[in-house]
Amino acid sequence: MKQHRARKRFGQNFLQDESIISRMVAAMKLLPDDQVIEVGPGLAALTLPLLEQLPQLTVVEIDRDLIDRLKALNLSGLSIHEGDVLKVDWHAMSQTMDPNKKLRIVGNLPYNIGTPLLLELLNVHPFVQDIHVMLQKEVVDRLHAQTGSRAYGRLSVLMQSVFSVTPLFNVPAAAFDPMPKIESTVVRLRTRSDALSVETLSSLQQTTRLAFANKRKTLRNNFKGHLDEIALQELDINPQARAETLELDAFMRLASRLEKT
Repeated sequence: MKQHRARKRFGQNFLQDESIISRMVAAMKLLPDDQVIEVGPGLAALTLPLLEQLPQLTVVEIDRDLIDRLKALNLSGLSIHEGDVLKVDWHAMSQTMDPNKKLRIVGNLPYNIGTPLLLELLNVHPFVQDIHVMLQKEVVDRLHAQTGSRAYGRLSVLMQSVFSVTPLFNVPAAAFDPMPKIESTVVRLRTRSDALSVETLSSLQQTTRLAFANKRKTLRNNFKGHLDEIALQELDINPQARAETLELDAFMRLASRLEKT
């Protein structure tokens, strides 16, 4: 089988370090009946060890050449979903498997789809148990950022409202072929037992969009035309504060108020 050349348009950097692969699989603590979906199986570096522990595995791949390579391997228990992972109907996929079990999602994500995919998964979190993925270290820093830190922003608020975010370990560029120019991090996102409902999450998305519209401006300015200074004070929020200083519960008060306006 001829060698596959990584394609920039798909953001392909193939993980080849076996020790990193082993750590990723070990971090999942897999059970035989888990419903696992691997995003971007690539050259099957992660797929093969996953199948050593699972009787069934679903993978999502967009590259037709890689799909053909996977099919040629004729792996028992492997189901291939062909297409763009950003267009996957996660609810339908969970229903075609065991609707009584939640999904476990894993993958070495192409850098160009990492954040968009996580934002998609926010809206289907009732069907997701956890996510173990490799992303740019910068993105993981934002996911895990605490109030007041430089990395804290809209992504931090939204993801932490639904998931417990745990950075697991960093991955050097040398673990990939071709080598990326940035450092990567493996992160675990586990759906919180008190995760926001999809409906409330929608309000929070609108709220954070307004609050972080201009990080250099105060909340009074960013919410102009939506909430005035008096309304902010009634919510025990300083109108002169900036969005990066607010805790999650303050954003929830804002979201609840905006729902009523």
